[in-house]
Amino acid sequence: MDRVAALTSGPVALFLALDRGPTFAAAAAHASLAGCLAISAYSLAYARLAERGWLVALAVAAGGWLVGAGLAEAAATWLVPGTLALVVAATAGALALMPAQAPRPSTAPAGPADIVVRMGVAVFVVVGVTELAPFVGPTVSGLLAMLPIIGTILAVFAQRSGGPLDGSSVQRGILSGLFGTAAFLAVVAWAVTPLGVAPAFLAATTTVVAVQLSPSWRSPGRDVPSRRQLPKPRRRSRPEEGRRPVHDTPPTRGSAPGR
Repeated sequence: MDRVAALTSGPVALFLALDRGPTFAAAAAHASLAGCLAISAYSLAYARLAERGWLVALAVAAGGWLVGAGLAEAAATWLVPGTLALVVAATAGALALMPAQAPRPSTAPAGPADIVVRMGVAVFVVVGVTELAPFVGPTVSGLLAMLPIIGTILAVFAQRSGGPLDGSSVQRGILSGLFGTAAFLAVVAWAVTPLGVAPAFLAATTTVVAVQLSPSWRSPGRDVPSRRQLPKPRRRSRPEEGRRPVHDTPPTRGSAPGR
């Protein structure tokens, strides 16, 4: 779940490199990297409004994606390190602003039907963006690769079956996976032109694996401890009846000892 964005952006970058050449692919990968800003805005808006119903959350989140895409189009003109730094900061900020929730048991692994839906949507996006690329250019192609289609399907189905917390959990997982996706796209955007397609994608794959395995990028968000995890209050011991509590401080001079 946390690698949803990579299901479309990675294959799109590869197919564009093979079909349109390294220069076109580098610009598209840079635009997809900037498009992570739109994903952050989308996931945060959906999670914050999930309690109001998935229709409201989806409508506001779509508007957030459009605003983020506008910012991403401007960030795609920066140097790759600057865009990467902005994406990392925005993703970390979105994770920090996610609604707090109690720890939930891990969901069951995806079934065959769920996997087929994900792969079908991914193929549709990859083929559609590749066919539109000659007409819309590399920047729009890269942004289209970051359309949150798979994330929307997963979040809506999760919320309708399990409630708002399940929908928010999907968006939290998407945000956590954006660090690896951003690292992959940054390496492709920087290396595909000077190094070539195969070395660049090999380096990008190695980088994303290293990022995903690093514990510093695994941000579960702000969790609220459940009642079972709250520490039990300690009871203060009371002195037994008929016995006077013993004081550690000695009596002052001139005071009569107690009987």
